[in-house]
Amino acid sequence: MSNEDNSPTEVEGEIKAPSLVDALIPLFTLVLLIGAALWLFGMDALDGPIQTALIVCCMVTALIARKNGHSWSAMHETGRGALASITSAIFILLAVGALIGAWNLSGTIPTLVYYGIQVLSPSWYYVATALICGVIAMSIGSSWTTAGTIGVGLVGIAAMLEVSTVITAGAVVSGAYLGDKSSPLSETTIIAAQMVEVDVYTHIRNQLWTSLPAFLIALILFTLLGLGRVDAAGQSDMQTAVELGELNGIYHITAFNLLPLGMLVWFSVRKRPPSLALLVSALFAGVLGAFLQPQVYATFAGEDSLTLSGAVTAVWQAMANGFSMNSGIADVDNLLSRGGMSSMLLTVWLIIGAVTFGALLDEFGLIARLLNPLIQRAKSTGGLFLTVSATALGLNVVAGDQYIAVVLPTRIYRAEFTKRGLAPQNLSRLVADSGTVTSPLVPWNSCGAFMSAVLGVSTLLYLPFCFFNIASPLLSVFYGFTGFRVVRLEHAGAPETESR
Repeated sequence: MSNEDNSPTEVEGEIKAPSLVDALIPLFTLVLLIGAALWLFGMDALDGPIQTALIVCCMVTALIARKNGHSWSAMHETGRGALASITSAIFILLAVGALIGAWNLSGTIPTLVYYGIQVLSPSWYYVATALICGVIAMSIGSSWTTAGTIGVGLVGIAAMLEVSTVITAGAVVSGAYLGDKSSPLSETTIIAAQMVEVDVYTHIRNQLWTSLPAFLIALILFTLLGLGRVDAAGQSDMQTAVELGELNGIYHITAFNLLPLGMLVWFSVRKRPPSLALLVSALFAGVLGAFLQPQVYATFAGEDSLTLSGAVTAVWQAMANGFSMNSGIADVDNLLSRGGMSSMLLTVWLIIGAVTFGALLDEFGLIARLLNPLIQRAKSTGGLFLTVSATALGLNVVAGDQYIAVVLPTRIYRAEFTKRGLAPQNLSRLVADSGTVTSPLVPWNSCGAFMSAVLGVSTLLYLPFCFFNIASPLLSVFYGFTGFRVVRLEHAGAPETESR
């Protein structure tokens, strides 16, 4: 039995409040190590160097906490709590990896791409992508499910249509987070409302004043980007026709291949656990594909004709390590050779490091030590709004987790909003605008890592094109400075009033 919790040193020393220097050291360490990783390794920094940097930052934070009198057992307990908080996210990540592999093997993603190429025009592709993802995310309330399914297909279509996969990824993220922020089925929407104790529909109605203008701005910019592209006319059309022919030659393209997608949407609307819905859809696709794509399964399993053991081997391998194709056409092979739970392990490592670091900063008072002076300096309503927004964004960067960036600001600033006569739905809108939608813009945040992993585009590359995610916090802060749609409290028992 370990005696770590019974060591005499665990109870020695008086616990001291952290100093400003204590709070700044982990942040400076993070900035230094992340900057060095990006400088030395470039876009490969997420393949291990940034993960290592985050683990070192955890160690630095733990040493500061120990210096202030906290026991190692308290740090271990904080670490356990951090890992427990992301258990669901880790299983969702692994399930999405399995789903992408199974859907590529079974023909679901190739069928989405095949039909999508024939329906979607390159000139309107970016705006159509944002709209499609926005509608789906609003319907099911999950940005991760939207990006990991429809988003993957749309990025694949973009490659074959020779439009930018980077801009397409930005459009996917923009649409997906419209739903994550505004759908009554979204966990973050519900949490933001619950944390300030307002009705979820009151919260949604209030934040539509930023969500809809921000999404409209995004649609206009995506439209301009699409109309401004130069088509390589005949050669591009010829190449697309070749790729379509190759897909149709490899797979039996039929609407039946889309049944796993329909099952996933049904599970999501019914609010079944995401990891369960994703895995069931992956397994269903694996079974269905064995009947619809026997030759693909046989080739992948190394057989001349498909056997039962070959089908099981193919599905198992696709879910574990992903599907691979060697058709001789680069775009087709890049689209199909993806997925598998193993492809998510770097992302899991990244999330573990980031969330543990954030939990240590929060638990041992280092975040609060940084934020309290900011509250005191925010004299005006606009200044307070800016401070909340910067806090939520900063927590996405430092803590690496969307939920921390939503929960902590509501907890820290709620009393200050009441003190200043500001209705709680102002705060819930602010944290949704600045905490929820900026999370996929940070490479080591759980959301940024997920989006990059499933879409196959670096977070830093798609970031400039996440127009909705950038516009939302800017609009929210602008409303604070102008007073537009800022709901104020009257005296106790009186109705709320709204500045216009």
